Amino acid sequence: MTDIPTRMLAAVLHRYDLSEPDLRIEEVPVPVPAPSQVLIRVAASPINPADIMFTRGLYPTGKELPTAAGFEGAGTVVAAGEQAADLIGKRVGFFAGQHGAWAAYTAVDRASCFPLPDHVSTEQGAMLLINPITAIGLLQTAREQGAKAFIQTAAASALGRMIVRLAQRQGVPAINIVRRAEQAALLRDLGAEHVLDSSQPGWQEELGRLAAELSATAAFDAVAGAMTGTVLDAMPHGSTVYVYGALSLEPCQVNPGNFVFQDKRVDGFWLSQWLPRHGHKAPWQTELFGLIGTDLSSTVAERVTLEHLLPAVSRYQQQMTRGKFLVTP
Repeated sequence: MTDIPTRMLAAVLHRYDLSEPDLRIEEVPVPVPAPSQVLIRVAASPINPADIMFTRGLYPTGKELPTAAGFEGAGTVVAAGEQAADLIGKRVGFFAGQHGAWAAYTAVDRASCFPLPDHVSTEQGAMLLINPITAIGLLQTAREQGAKAFIQTAAASALGRMIVRLAQRQGVPAINIVRRAEQAALLRDLGAEHVLDSSQPGWQEELGRLAAELSATAAFDAVAGAMTGTVLDAMPHGSTVYVYGALSLEPCQVNPGNFVFQDKRVDGFWLSQWLPRHGHKAPWQTELFGLIGTDLSSTVAERVTLEHLLPAVSRYQQQMTRGKFLVTP
């Protein structure tokens, strides 16, 4: 196609740093797709907590620096290698590879993109993969463990709210931990029954009472730090906390007595490992596309161009409960 430029804008990471990553908006060459890749004109890409962790060096992607940031997005396939030419012209959601999603164009492997059904908007398609599939995967993990109920931290996040809605649909009791009164009110407006505000006195005792009463033997922890141990302490014998994030930017702090005397565990959940084990053509995909307009949809708080991305990343970190920030190249 002759309308593809040779250069483009992208958000390029030059240095990992916990406090101040070296992320710059630069003009770079438009990538050329390999035989099994597609070239996508990016329409939208969200800012996710995983993207923040990546810029700080806390995400083991194996990418070589400098590299464009951004893990997922959606757009239109405008060119492709010979093994993926049938996707040209189609709207797709995608997992970004080396070239990243915070860019005007990106090249990804055919296996890393999903054609979007007509009923899925491009914006929702941009947020289709990481959070929705993680919500499905976490609840499936709890079911496979035999848990009758679960606990989740950071429950007012976009992902946390998806888990609340999905659990309601499945009839699974959830104990939701938030940090502020307004977040608790938000979840109660969604119909969440058990909401604990960690800024209020006595919440840990109530967590232990509910965990015992509901037999909550699984927990999904996005915070890490001291929160992991607090949740594990409150859970029944034989429970497991699945850590899938580290919003606190601190190592998990856990009383070893939980392991030695209570047969409790701390495990990890990483979508990049869960997906290959459960296949790309599995029942979760039907669930994903069937609920993307309802339980698995995301609220968009802001839309920003690449030129205004850097201050938007800072705002997002302070205002995650508002909804997703979409980069629209």
